[in-house]
Amino acid sequence: MFDFPTPYEVATLIPAVVIALTFHEYAHAVVAYKLGDPTAKYSGRLTLNPIPHVDPIGMLMLFFVGFGWAKPVPVNPYNFNKPKRDMVLVSLAGPLSNVILAIAFALLFGVFYAFGSQVLVDVVYKIIWINVVLAVFNMLPIPPLDGSKILAGILPGDSAWLNYLEQYGFIILIILALTGILWPILMFFIEPLWALVQVFVEIGLFLF
Repeated sequence: MFDFPTPYEVATLIPAVVIALTFHEYAHAVVAYKLGDPTAKYSGRLTLNPIPHVDPIGMLMLFFVGFGWAKPVPVNPYNFNKPKRDMVLVSLAGPLSNVILAIAFALLFGVFYAFGSQVLVDVVYKIIWINVVLAVFNMLPIPPLDGSKILAGILPGDSAWLNYLEQYGFIILIILALTGILWPILMFFIEPLWALVQVFVEIGLFLF
């Protein structure tokens, strides 16, 4: 049985989820554009406006299940000079943006803690947590998550298997979640990253 969040938890989670998902997808779009693929730009995804990025169902899943997603940024690898390498870079950009955002808000946590209200502190804390969770979740090698595309770019040969498995990716994730397997796997990687981020929180508290 899932623990449904309280109205207060929803209110403080919404900005955290929107910020994390928006920056994640924007990072994909920016890197793809810089590497020569304008598809995301022409699709209106080269923006920090959250509306084109947020998927309502994926956002609700984050609240009630613990993992979720945004609308995937369209990418055409045929526009890249080195398609395999560049797809790895584009895929890596999303999770990396979440790690950077988590560290940035961790460093600023001291400011919000010293001068902000409890509500603001709770929002910032959730921004840090959601970004850590999204970074780790998206690195899972399960299509269509970024980790699967990174793995496909690293492994020799073509990535036909990725296209085949992608149609079952959502089902695999749901099964992992319902059987209780998903969160232990995620927490194995979240815990060391969270410990690292907490170091930056302590630095921020010390500085401010």
